[in-house]
Amino acid sequence: MDVGAWLRSLDLGQYEQVFRDNAIDPTLLPTLTAEDLREIGVTPLGHRKRLLEAIAALREDSARQGVPAPNTFSRPLPTSPDEQAERRQITVMFVDLVGSTALASRLDPEEMRELIRSFQDRVAGNVARFDGHLAKFMGDGALAYFGWPQAHEDDAERAARAGLSVVAAIADLRTPSGEALAARAGIATGLVVVGDLIGRGEARERAVVGEAPNLAARLQAVAKPGTVVVDEPTRQLLNGVFEIDGLGPTPLKGIAEPVGAFTLGAEKVAPSRFDAHSAAVRPLVGRESELGLLVQRWRQARAGEGQGVLLLGEAGIGKSRIVRALTDALQAEDHVCLRYQGSPLHTD
Repeated sequence: MDVGAWLRSLDLGQYEQVFRDNAIDPTLLPTLTAEDLREIGVTPLGHRKRLLEAIAALREDSARQGVPAPNTFSRPLPTSPDEQAERRQITVMFVDLVGSTALASRLDPEEMRELIRSFQDRVAGNVARFDGHLAKFMGDGALAYFGWPQAHEDDAERAARAGLSVVAAIADLRTPSGEALAARAGIATGLVVVGDLIGRGEARERAVVGEAPNLAARLQAVAKPGTVVVDEPTRQLLNGVFEIDGLGPTPLKGIAEPVGAFTLGAEKVAPSRFDAHSAAVRPLVGRESELGLLVQRWRQARAGEGQGVLLLGEAGIGKSRIVRALTDALQAEDHVCLRYQGSPLHTD
């Protein structure tokens, strides 16, 4: 087999020289992993996914022909503790390319193939941008998880930003005749059991069992083209961060009772994350000495003695709340407040 011809058949001929420079011949192809592809410079997630699927197909062909592929999984993998299925809360996003069936009937198969690949690349790029996990592509659809395998404090927000970014990115795509494309997304949050391995080789995936994946797919089906629809648990996690319009109790196929559904709008501009998530600020209790110390330092600064204060504490202990109390206490005084906030989304 010619590796260059194989790459060109996948529409990835630009990597031919990279494979040659790294001495990757047909006997080594079945052994490549996602980490290997990343190391030699295949950085776009969509390209790695495409290569891994093709490599898995090579392994299956070898198995059918009775030809052992070097270093493939001929025995069951040992189960380590981190491979056990576990109970997790995750936010699931299901994205669909609107009108793909009608497009397939009008377009040449090669043109349709290019559109599907452009759709998949843009979905993969935006999911990776917000540190989500792209579970799988299903033709003109995609399934992504936020909160597994890596959990963040703001997974619902990441899913929402990814969904809005995806539908905006797909709106920029055009058919050969200039027709605009559109995507729609459904997002749901809930408890699932995730981690059971299904499939073989690089095509393996972790099964997710729970209501959230099905609900996300159903919400996507009721979303208008170019919009993102979320369920009630997700809305509660996003409240104050995004503009949200209620759709009322919405009947969904396969679900007995109507569910609360909401269309996601633009992200709100708030002075701080604390203000965004705290529509009603409750009274400060038991922090008189700490607040008094802060006010005292302010007085010293006003008198010409420069001061600096560092607040340290575990998440949720009330650091942002006491800063809010200080700014409230100084409302009647002449001052300027500067806020700088770090975000893991902007690392590097």
